[in-house]
Amino acid sequence: MSTPPWISSHLDADGRLRFDRFMELALYDPQHGYYTTHITNVGRSADFSTTATLSNTLGQALAHWIQSHRLRHVIEIGAGNGTLAHSIRRALPFLTRLRLHFHIVERSPVLRKLQQELLGSRVTWHDTPASALDAAHGEALLYSNEVPDAFPARIFRATKFHDAYEELFLLPQGGSLAETWLPAPHLPDSTLFAHAWQEGQRLEVLDSYHTWLTDWIPHWKSGTMLTIDYGDTPAEIYHRRPGGSLRGYLLHQLVTSPDTYANPGRQDLTTDVNFDDLESWGSQLGLRTLSRQTQSQFLAPHARPTHTDTFLTDPKGVGGAFKVLQQKPL
Repeated sequence: MSTPPWISSHLDADGRLRFDRFMELALYDPQHGYYTTHITNVGRSADFSTTATLSNTLGQALAHWIQSHRLRHVIEIGAGNGTLAHSIRRALPFLTRLRLHFHIVERSPVLRKLQQELLGSRVTWHDTPASALDAAHGEALLYSNEVPDAFPARIFRATKFHDAYEELFLLPQGGSLAETWLPAPHLPDSTLFAHAWQEGQRLEVLDSYHTWLTDWIPHWKSGTMLTIDYGDTPAEIYHRRPGGSLRGYLLHQLVTSPDTYANPGRQDLTTDVNFDDLESWGSQLGLRTLSRQTQSQFLAPHARPTHTDTFLTDPKGVGGAFKVLQQKPL
């Protein structure tokens, strides 16, 4: 299969494409991207599942979290098919629900349509967190479930020289995309580069997520934010993973390199989230970390003795792989 023209048209003057640019196009190109065009739904029988589509326990936990605050605006960032927002609203007492204003920030036209069909006029949609926060006068609770991992990542490789790294680019070769590594003279801000890595270790930096945070955090005056995603510290993420954490999913099936570069726009691409970076970037932007815990710890008070909830709270499985980071403006 040859490289699609809509990908080839973005090659630089040397015929290459930095990996994060490829990932941005593959996921979010307006006409061909996975999230903008080709995703069908989220759930057991759809493209992929999330905790929210497997059980309403996350919705109950978040409803409890919302009730523990006194703010009237609640913002979900990246709401999937709307199941989590629907579950939260159902778990809230009727009067509390009436007093709250729910907002969703959604980039995907396909998913926004699904959300609107499920939630109707009970939610206000926005294109950016800044817009949602402006509507809330800067005072809001924010939460997201599996959002940072869907941001384009820059990929680096440690060399035999201390503090020297190469960055991943792709170029057309033999009808597909091949990897090429170029020296990286300027590294993005990341806690990853404070570690000593073995030669050849691949590392992912969510530099686009850092930029995204920088764009909207100044609009946030008060409240609390929960960020839920799979990931950990750098040492844990890359333990016995010299090839890094980049992977794809096609109809629930795991896709690894070099197939992650095949079928751009037709499959999901993701990386583990470095929560040390999220805390560091938040601190630089004026946020204070309140807690970082596992999904198992967050869901435990609300979990039921069912097979699904046992799976979602297993500290040695999904319950430990997902983290819940809570931050607020200083």
